[in-house]
Amino acid sequence: LEVSQGAQPPIPSLLSPTVTSEQIEHLHRRFKQLSQDQLTIRKENFDSIPDLEFNPIRGKIVHAFFDKRNLRQESDGLADEINFEDFLTIMSYFRPIEMNMDEEQLDRFRKEKLKFLFHMYDSDHDGKITLQEYRNVVEELLSGNPHLEKESARSIADGAMMEAASICVGQMGPDQVYEGITFEDFLKMWQGIDIETKMHVRFLNMETIAHCY
Repeated sequence: LEVSQGAQPPIPSLLSPTVTSEQIEHLHRRFKQLSQDQLTIRKENFDSIPDLEFNPIRGKIVHAFFDKRNLRQESDGLADEINFEDFLTIMSYFRPIEMNMDEEQLDRFRKEKLKFLFHMYDSDHDGKITLQEYRNVVEELLSGNPHLEKESARSIADGAMMEAASICVGQMGPDQVYEGITFEDFLKMWQGIDIETKMHVRFLNMETIAHCY
């Protein structure tokens, strides 16, 4: 996608129709800053983001921006680079709830966010997350909390894994073999959790569009 200097970038249909031109321009400025005024962003461009340097899941966050599943491409794997339209596609997962959404739209909105999160856990792209992989990600996330001791983080991660097991394995018959957490299982695990307002992109500093703080 080629965007000339000063031109207003196109708004893909994935973004809310209520997004203003000012918000799009804000995202475009941030994109240009990350890409160093190039037409595409590569993984190494994320090395210049201070807030990401010590993030415990830095690799997974960067991975998510280039995951072709999140870019809604039919092929699998990772893209080498993303353009501004791809960037907006990723940012669409973080848009806030709109007041005029009906139940069907809210359900689809929630599933889109959880699918993005599921892909962060499912790093080998096989459509399943092992219980140990799930536990590891939880522990990685908690390791970034300076007020939480390592043993406490490990205990919480163990508890999260056991809870996931009770939800996933507990629904299986005696003759079934557990192969991992499916997306359907993942939806059950996040049931009752307000993911709609909990997905933020603070390191991009995009309060106007990403509902960050």
